[in-house]
Amino acid sequence: MTTPTRNAVEALLTDIAAAPDPHTLFADASTRLRRIAPFDAAVWVATDPINGLTTAPVRVENLHEGGCGTYWESELFAEHVNRFRDLAHATVPVAGLRAATEGNPGRSPLYRNFMRPRGFEDELRAVFRVDGQPWGQLSLFRERGRAEFDASDIALVQALSAPLAQRLRSFVQPAAAPTPEDTARAPGMLLFDADGNLVSLNDEARHLLDQMPPGPSTTTPLGIEIPLPVWILSTAGRARLTGGSARIRIRAGTGHWLVCHASCLRAADGRGSSTALVIEPAKPSEVAALVTAAFELTRRELDVIELIARGLPTRDIATQLHLSPHTIRDHVKAIFDKVGVTSRGELVARLFTEFQQPFAARHTVRVERN
Repeated sequence: MTTPTRNAVEALLTDIAAAPDPHTLFADASTRLRRIAPFDAAVWVATDPINGLTTAPVRVENLHEGGCGTYWESELFAEHVNRFRDLAHATVPVAGLRAATEGNPGRSPLYRNFMRPRGFEDELRAVFRVDGQPWGQLSLFRERGRAEFDASDIALVQALSAPLAQRLRSFVQPAAAPTPEDTARAPGMLLFDADGNLVSLNDEARHLLDQMPPGPSTTTPLGIEIPLPVWILSTAGRARLTGGSARIRIRAGTGHWLVCHASCLRAADGRGSSTALVIEPAKPSEVAALVTAAFELTRRELDVIELIARGLPTRDIATQLHLSPHTIRDHVKAIFDKVGVTSRGELVARLFTEFQQPFAARHTVRVERN
């Protein structure tokens, strides 16, 4: 790697560490990465770290509307080359399509059905992973006439995987001034048929869909246009594919956490007949794992926090955890440093009140470049 390229990579890593929100993270990283390793189109995706399913934000560059559903469905129903769920557990969470297929990309359904009709000849896929959890993923595409993604491209993106994941993880930390939550409504319900088409939904679902952050979506054939974000479709699709259930956490446009839970329904003969997806406000327990990861809290520190939240003094916490008061005080100091508070009251407010209503969801955009 030459000195200018090394400087460019260092500037990219600096931008990643300083990004103020997920959308800016994707936008700035994409701009700088394009200068170092040129590409013609890209899809940047945040994922639920528990299962790797798509959540917000999503940034799509130079992929026009129409047919993009093929891209989103490929991972669930067709693709067997460089699947994101396989890369999430691979030693190297980055791979090029032509390299993986030994120069025969036609082995990939994504290539046959999506890339080749749009003039793309190679794809580089990556999972943003830290501490074994996938916090995001990336597809880069190159058109015909460009060189395929090579080992240097893979090494470059691999070097970005953990920093990008760490920055995405950090955005789970709560805001200082959450907005009031709308708790009056019942859960939203959407029903999909065996082919994945939306056939009905209740008024609460319409309300919650209106609160979703902007991003790539598909309209439905219900007589009126109802845009369904890709993270809704992928969650319902995963349940339909597995015959079980799938679940993601996501922020509404108001900044509140929501849970989307899809389940495969079965007919009397046991065959899958439809898929139900419920959208409802997340309970604190639904978000606790994300917040713990965001602040890089250990299991023992979380135990201490739970007892602090109950109002127990240091001596009683030490007794319950079979530790010395001195050790508990060390844990409390470390927790305060990580969370950025100076008192137990601040700690409880930040983790057990604010984290249910974190910073406002950032806009997801579709970008077309000339």
